[in-house]
Amino acid sequence: MSIEQSPGRISAQPAEFIGPSRIMATLRVNGHDHFAVLEPRTSLLDALREHLHLTGTKKGCDQGGCGACTVWLDNRRVLSCLTLALAAEGREITTIEGVADGEALHPVQQAFLEADGFQCGYCTSGQIMSAIKCIEEGHAGSEAEIAEWMSGNICRCAAYQNIRDAVCTARDAMNRAAGELP
Repeated sequence: MSIEQSPGRISAQPAEFIGPSRIMATLRVNGHDHFAVLEPRTSLLDALREHLHLTGTKKGCDQGGCGACTVWLDNRRVLSCLTLALAAEGREITTIEGVADGEALHPVQQAFLEADGFQCGYCTSGQIMSAIKCIEEGHAGSEAEIAEWMSGNICRCAAYQNIRDAVCTARDAMNRAAGELP
């Protein structure tokens, strides 16, 4: 409410919406079209969590420094807190909810479970999204290379060794599935 003052009286009037007009957006997430009415300045992270109720992607620092919000945009890693939702229209967005094949976990998800690649679990979805791409991009040849290419994903619990172990296990499983390893 805004308050207007005039000589001798105060009246309350409804506040006007201040800011850019909302826009109907179509976001293609995990192979399905979703519709939302968004302000143009809405981040992809906020659109996913608050408008589409896909809460697997986490809001960590909201400044692009921790990697908890990592998703894929057209099959490339992006920090969803730094990406405008409207910039993702017409593009394929993949979240942690979209990497499993039905009930079958992705090899990286399975490896994280087996290697205990998480403690509190808050960073895990971003870690998994980055780990899959790290392997697919060919940046998982050694623990040092994994550490370098996963360095944008912070784990406050410091489960880094277990995360690297999970990436190595998943890398080998994915290579076996592709026929590259016996």
